[in-house]
Amino acid sequence: MKVCVDRGKCQDHGQCVIAAPEIFRFDENGSLQYEAYPDDSLRDIAEEAADVCPEQAITIVES
Repeated sequence: MKVCVDRGKCQDHGQCVIAAPEIFRFDENGSLQYEAYPDDSLRDIAEEAADVCPEQAITIVES
């Protein structure tokens, strides 16, 4: 699984950080950071993060 974030759409709302803190986080400057290739056991929370993104900036693809 690969997590992709469209930086042109992302507005750093942080809903993904709340839904999937194992994958998404903010750095010390407040910029979104994420694990592009998380373990497949995290698929459910990755999909939840994509679903709750207000900008629909997150996609999950097969790697």
